[in-house]
Amino acid sequence: MSTTKGANPNGKPKAKSKGKSRAHTNGASSIIGTRVLRGECTAELESMVKNELGLLGEDPTREGLLRTPHRVAESMLWLTRGYEMDVNEIVGEAVFEEAHQSMVVVRDIELYSLCEHHMLPFFGKAHIAYIPDGRIVGLSKLPRIVEMFARRLQVQERLTEQIAIAIQDVLKPIGVGVVIEAYHLCMMMRGVEKQNSKTITSAMRGSFRDDAKTRDEFLRLAYTPSTPLR
Repeated sequence: MSTTKGANPNGKPKAKSKGKSRAHTNGASSIIGTRVLRGECTAELESMVKNELGLLGEDPTREGLLRTPHRVAESMLWLTRGYEMDVNEIVGEAVFEEAHQSMVVVRDIELYSLCEHHMLPFFGKAHIAYIPDGRIVGLSKLPRIVEMFARRLQVQERLTEQIAIAIQDVLKPIGVGVVIEAYHLCMMMRGVEKQNSKTITSAMRGSFRDDAKTRDEFLRLAYTPSTPLR
């Protein structure tokens, strides 16, 4: 399922374009500012975690919890490090002129993220495809783009759209397709507690949206069982 066409995948008011990628959600100065701010907030995060432990009825001074506030603070900064990343820096100079005009697919890209509603993990895999229009990108850059957006507080629908928009803006291809399938711990270990429910989202651009045959080819390649390489 795709989100509404034209929706802002960042969940924020749209800013005027300055020639940067739409997936470049902050200007360069904002990215640097974010890095500095996050680098200085560890002590405050530790204090918040310590207070939370007390509110939960625990003794934050007991041996097993003495270092917990520090560990949680460091963990949260690491798990949300995508806020410090920038699409243009990730891709760098790994865009190459190439006449290839058939579909490029990278499937089964592992991803781990945090649901922004409960701050519980969701995890799964992404399948990405695009049809070049004179330019290709280094294959490792596609998982890196997934990682950048996954390492933020997210909803799966927006994550799928952000990945597609980033690839569209970087390569200007004939079409882009992204499918994510994931398990959400907010559904598994709390609330409805359904252990086998998988959420599948898709975002299609260009020929992947307009041409049913292209879309079907992508989905077939993404989901056909493959044998391990030997």
